[in-house]
Amino acid sequence: MTTIAFTDSTFEVDADIVADGLGITVPLLQDQMRSGKITTLSERGVDNDAGRHRLTFFSEHRRFRLVIDERGTILQRSTLDFGDAPLPASARRPGGWGVHL
Repeated sequence: MTTIAFTDSTFEVDADIVADGLGITVPLLQDQMRSGKITTLSERGVDNDAGRHRLTFFSEHRRFRLVIDERGTILQRSTLDFGDAPLPASARRPGGWGVHL
């Protein structure tokens, strides 16, 4: 199993995992993160999801999410791909099960 390193509200995710989830190369991921074209959101689970975190990465056309447990183990991965269409604003909102970190 792959794990994500984190302390408090700082997460360290391997670039290969994110690039794969967004369907791009690692160099393009790094360039687009530096330029602000790829953004992130982290949420902390509450109630039934306590002890979990959801990390979301947004590109122009895709949303990639990871759900991890308190040890940083990846529990779930999902990608929402809009092809050539831009990612709608509704796909960029928090998911409702967590609290922003």
